[in-house]
Amino acid sequence: MTNQEIWNIALRQSAYDCNCRPEDFLSDTHVVTRSVPHEKARKYLPLPFECDLVSYGNNVVAQTSERVEEAVRAYVSHYWAAHAFETPNIHVLDELLRPYDLKVCFMAEYFLPDVEAVRPLDCDYELRVLYPKDFQALYLPEWSNALCEKRKHLDVLGVGAYDGDTLVGLAGCSADCEDMYQIGVDVLPAYRRQGIAAAVTSRLALEILKIGKVPFYCTAWCNLRSARNAIKCGFRPAWVELTARDIQFVNEFNRELKLR
Repeated sequence: MTNQEIWNIALRQSAYDCNCRPEDFLSDTHVVTRSVPHEKARKYLPLPFECDLVSYGNNVVAQTSERVEEAVRAYVSHYWAAHAFETPNIHVLDELLRPYDLKVCFMAEYFLPDVEAVRPLDCDYELRVLYPKDFQALYLPEWSNALCEKRKHLDVLGVGAYDGDTLVGLAGCSADCEDMYQIGVDVLPAYRRQGIAAAVTSRLALEILKIGKVPFYCTAWCNLRSARNAIKCGFRPAWVELTARDIQFVNEFNRELKLR
């Protein structure tokens, strides 16, 4: 698989997710679409969205509901791609969405592999390729980034780092859509800063490519450790996404975070 093929697959997937054409992400002008469910969209997306902005760097593709379309159009018309995803401009979007009881919620950066840069990285621990049958006892808080208990059926492949019989690091991938598998990674606190995250992530990326799927990696912009891990493993920034949700959802999400 070439980098261009990977890029084309990602654009096609984003088009499913955003109810648009792949080429819309390469336009020099912003595109606004009506958000609708799609059978090939990423399975964890709660479509339709009221407001969701995506950019591959050239422009903004905004999917909206009918009721907030005018507000979203007004917002994206004032900013070029990068500025639409940064403060203080995001506060303007929040003000436009307030009458609809919506608020900016999730902001993330997505990475795709550079096939010229992805290579196996080593650590001082044994690496093992894992399959769904191996995950049954691993749906625990310490592995909540690598595996998702709510969507166990999507967890299809993993790579674990073992200190003897003890699992100390785990990268897992979920079949979030037909052609792209998302990687998540966890390392036990006592074993961090030893290259384990990079070892399991890089090995899993290669395993995914081996079976003809595209690995992708997502992190919050402020999670520098995660972003560094992605880059170290041969991933490169590909697109960014901002999603607004209803205020009640945002407040409840924040309440749950405080309780952790």
